[in-house]
Amino acid sequence: MAKTTYKSISRKLPGGLAVESESRGFKVIMDEPNSLGGTDTGMNPVEALLAALGSCQCIAAAESAKSQGIDLKEFWVELEGDLGIDGLSRSDPRVRSGYQEIRFTMHIKTDASQDKVEAFQKLIESCCPVGDSLGKGVTIKPATIVIER
Repeated sequence: MAKTTYKSISRKLPGGLAVESESRGFKVIMDEPNSLGGTDTGMNPVEALLAALGSCQCIAAAESAKSQGIDLKEFWVELEGDLGIDGLSRSDPRVRSGYQEIRFTMHIKTDASQDKVEAFQKLIESCCPVGDSLGKGVTIKPATIVIER
């Protein structure tokens, strides 16, 4: 089985909760809103997860529209997800800290038929690696620890 390995480095920035993440020379700042102890200098990681899913679906749509006979004039995705606050604060160990549910709406501007668009939507969902990772789960290995002194 052929595979590609992607890499990212995330570094805690001085003060507050902001983090700079970098992949292939591209950088993103993530933070928490003021209400959660951050300085609100960027979206937080769970918002970035929603953005990654929506972006992946947009890319999948753009890549596959022509081969599916879809004239894609516009495409965007609205996403929202529910986190259990009791899981985040660890006040209730029965509540998971991650998303319990993610919902999304695809907006497709095209002249294609309803049946063709519904098949296209299923294709987008089936070939999005972020959606696959979230929906089917991914193995997360325990961290290797390196103590820097």
